[in-house]
Amino acid sequence: MTTLERAVGAGLTRVEGAAKVSGRARYAGEFPLDRLAYGWPVQATIARGRVTAVDIAAGERLPGVLAVLAHGHAPQMSADAEPELRLFADDVVHYRGQVVALVVASTLEQARAAADALVVSYFAEEHEVELTRDHSRQYAPDTVNPNMPADTADGDLDAAMRTAPVTVDRIYRTPAEHNNPMEPHTSTAAWDGDHLLVHDSTQGAYPVRQTLAQLFDLPPDAVRVVSEHVGGGFGSKGTARPNAVLAALGARVTGRPVRVALSRQMLFALVGYRTPTIQRMRLAADRDGTLLGVGHDVWAQTSTMQEFAEQAAAPSRMMYSAPNRATSHRLARLDVPTPRWMRAPGECPGMYALESAMDELAVELGMDSIELRIRNEPAVDPENGLPCSSRNLVACLRTGARMIGWYRRDGLPAARRSGRFRTGTGVAASVYPARTSPSTARAIDLGGGRFRVEVAAADIGTGARTALLQVAADALGVPTGQVDIRVGDSDFGQAPVAGGSMGTASWGTAVHQACRRLRDEGGSEARSDTAETIERQRELSRYAFGAQFVQVRVDTVTGEVRVPRMVGVFAAGRIVNALTARSQLLGGMTMGLSMALHEDGVIDTEFGDYSNHDLAQYHVAVNADVQRIDIAFVDEADDELNPLGVKGIGEIGIVGTAAAVTNAVYHATGIRVRDLPIHPERLREAAG
Repeated sequence: MTTLERAVGAGLTRVEGAAKVSGRARYAGEFPLDRLAYGWPVQATIARGRVTAVDIAAGERLPGVLAVLAHGHAPQMSADAEPELRLFADDVVHYRGQVVALVVASTLEQARAAADALVVSYFAEEHEVELTRDHSRQYAPDTVNPNMPADTADGDLDAAMRTAPVTVDRIYRTPAEHNNPMEPHTSTAAWDGDHLLVHDSTQGAYPVRQTLAQLFDLPPDAVRVVSEHVGGGFGSKGTARPNAVLAALGARVTGRPVRVALSRQMLFALVGYRTPTIQRMRLAADRDGTLLGVGHDVWAQTSTMQEFAEQAAAPSRMMYSAPNRATSHRLARLDVPTPRWMRAPGECPGMYALESAMDELAVELGMDSIELRIRNEPAVDPENGLPCSSRNLVACLRTGARMIGWYRRDGLPAARRSGRFRTGTGVAASVYPARTSPSTARAIDLGGGRFRVEVAAADIGTGARTALLQVAADALGVPTGQVDIRVGDSDFGQAPVAGGSMGTASWGTAVHQACRRLRDEGGSEARSDTAETIERQRELSRYAFGAQFVQVRVDTVTGEVRVPRMVGVFAAGRIVNALTARSQLLGGMTMGLSMALHEDGVIDTEFGDYSNHDLAQYHVAVNADVQRIDIAFVDEADDELNPLGVKGIGEIGIVGTAAAVTNAVYHATGIRVRDLPIHPERLREAAG
């Protein structure tokens, strides 16, 4: 048996597990520093207007207060930085909850009490916070996240819709959804002359270093960001957030280390969220199920401060064959916080609409929903004509169908009843890009058969440390116990964020190359930089695929939906760690279940804020909601991806889950839900 077979692919338990459960693992808010002070943000209480005055003098007289920062009373930062991070640059209020001041005090209690007592005066203006398809501030962005064209067209979709024997034309809606990682966003900053050290809860220490260096006009090597342990992120920690800037500003002004930990309520305004969407899906087909046209139009929101455009129509460009296709994205500039990344941005809401529409088309055709998808499986990427590095959606669908007993089900809706419950089964496909980004790594021979590997990866609870340890051990040809893996330090060099499902592929390639170089060439250490390797990659369509199956029980009296079983089958290249990979997909599918049944950011149009901005009112799936989840992998060897042959798995688990739930609810009840989440009252209303 080779070393590769012993490490990569094995279900190794997390190497940092003991440190976490014993409390020895330190997070950004747990590093003890001498003379540590605390900052507490003051948030705007209007949704649009200006700050006319901040009573700084009175604030500074409050017990324990060291400084009060606000517009005109704070260090200026680079004008080239993103507007959300140029705190106190002007007196304009762009949304309710925007940071308008910071109080720094000797204790957290003093800082919070002083922030609550600080008097801020405003000139309020009329605000607009509700997304509609015909909003007056609507426009077409140049590109959508990350850098895709906003609109695409191929063939003549309108003609296909006019002439096709069978068509579907539906509107689907998803609400605002909010990242709620277990660890709120926290930063501890300290200056040593012109050198800045920040312990930050972030998905990318190196990118945050670059951002802070730009903000404070420092050379990048004058900034060090450390994120040794991170308690979740889901995208909300994918870039530098205001907590890091506030801590650095407070430390700069007071000359003391400063810690800023955002409250749970603050996360709903300051760290990004998934934009609500309105999506129009149009499908045209022959009577045999062959797609003739696919149209996907998306309306989403952004802030007046800076633009973020969710790429929700992107998966419809490549998922199924059709000669006539058109997609578009439109944004409305509203007086709201800026949306950002949330697990599987674009693909998650977009595939909810596409896969719901495919199920509706199957009903119109009187055709099995799985067979409809298989019939329209493309030979090459429909968007660009490129061959796929690997594409095993059909295998995922067929494997999942066997696991769930799909072909034993009665295809008619509302045909199965058990007491007061109606039961049903639904399916949806999943997809997510398989990306790789440049990264560096260093492998060091410590002597005595021991090695240390350094890479500025972020382990946000995914098991990244453990997977990279397995990669390093195989490349070095030693057992995992002889390798010490170090992550989460910007001093280790360039590395991408833990996001976009590219972490293991990107960091792992760098680790693999550095360790192989050390093993083959000897010496005390070896470094790698994968930028050139990635540039030489063959141009291919690279995606991971999956199939989601859901069984539901719908209470005919209350309208409650229960999900006794979910099945997810995924083709995601080589699986580095079978144990942590399964955990990631369990988490993704649970988050998709939460999207389908619970999560709903409710905007209060009068005050311009999300009214349910805490976990008492913003509901997420908990243990009682999650019953049996079965995960399976399609064996997939893809040597075109990277030296490891891996695809990302962090996000594909959430994609398609919500559609599978709503499709199952239709099968159980005959009621088609097109607006998420599936609240009981919506089912009762639809049932009459």
